[in-house]
Amino acid sequence: MSEKRCYYEVLGVPREAGDDDIRKSYRQAALKSHPDRNPDDPTAVERFKEASEAYAVLTDEGKRARYDQFGHAGVDGGAGVGGAEDIFSHFQDLFSDFFGESSRGRRAPRRGGDIRVQERLSLRDAVLGCKREVVVRAPVACEACSGSGAAEGTKRQLCGTCRGSGQVTTARGFVMFSSGCPHCAGQGSVVEKPCGKCRGHGQVEKTRKVVVSFPAGIDNEQRLRVPGQGLPGPAGGGAAGDLYVDVEVEPDERFEREGAELIARTSVSFADAALGTTLSLELLDGSTLEVEVPSGTQPGEVIRIDGQGVPHLDRRGRGALHVQVQVVVPRTLSAKAKGLLADLEAELRARPSKRVSAS
Repeated sequence: MSEKRCYYEVLGVPREAGDDDIRKSYRQAALKSHPDRNPDDPTAVERFKEASEAYAVLTDEGKRARYDQFGHAGVDGGAGVGGAEDIFSHFQDLFSDFFGESSRGRRAPRRGGDIRVQERLSLRDAVLGCKREVVVRAPVACEACSGSGAAEGTKRQLCGTCRGSGQVTTARGFVMFSSGCPHCAGQGSVVEKPCGKCRGHGQVEKTRKVVVSFPAGIDNEQRLRVPGQGLPGPAGGGAAGDLYVDVEVEPDERFEREGAELIARTSVSFADAALGTTLSLELLDGSTLEVEVPSGTQPGEVIRIDGQGVPHLDRRGRGALHVQVQVVVPRTLSAKAKGLLADLEAELRARPSKRVSAS
């Protein structure tokens, strides 16, 4: 390649091509000509350098203007991409743009970890909603050093290994790889004189209470997220993680729950089931509901009352209350009661039965 080819020809783009088209074409050309993909082709390195040089010029507004006016003469002498380090830099920056992270910039501070705890609620608190102080024992930012890890009167120093970027770059063949700096654990800074209270960690373990609001209608095995109440971020200034509260609902003596439906059981005498009656049922919020038991109610029959169940979490309204009626049969009877029941039995047998004819 004694004579340089036109940069537009190298990348296969027209002269009016925009940056996005140039970037896309370079990516294809660089991948196609990458030496690792062409181990048996001695010209692959030159083609790779040629594409990188064209890309470096055509994506720089000033260089591209000089090249369009004067050709290669306008950008020779430092305008191109000469060394392998520059090639790798442009190649790495290209893929960093595709994956949304700068290869040269410092990494954003790491976020703190999340915490999971479990909280038991009564059925009443789950149905009506409540606020609880949830006890969390976990590391918090050290007050003595404000979370920096450095002793009073000192501060964290720039890491000499990564120079504050939190990353180190190594070459493997013709590809550059970045990883967290082992000297500063990716924080970009180190502690030369550690804080005596936290010993340089920037955190101390502490028990604290977090007020958590449990919405009305929350159910067993559901999880609440409390933002910013998890583990503090590392000393580099990262945001705190989140607190996740797993809910466990205790069984209730009077009510059972199935989703948004509540189930209650009540007992009535044989006479009340036959004649009908009105029962007073105490609800979870302490109020009293009058339940009409119609005459002729059978054992195990269920009376449905809409709007008296559990509030829906995802929409307005509530489920239904289902009252199952249990008829109580006395175990012992007086002679008079036996006589009355015998008379009732005779009366019932004397009544004509309804015959159902086959159609």
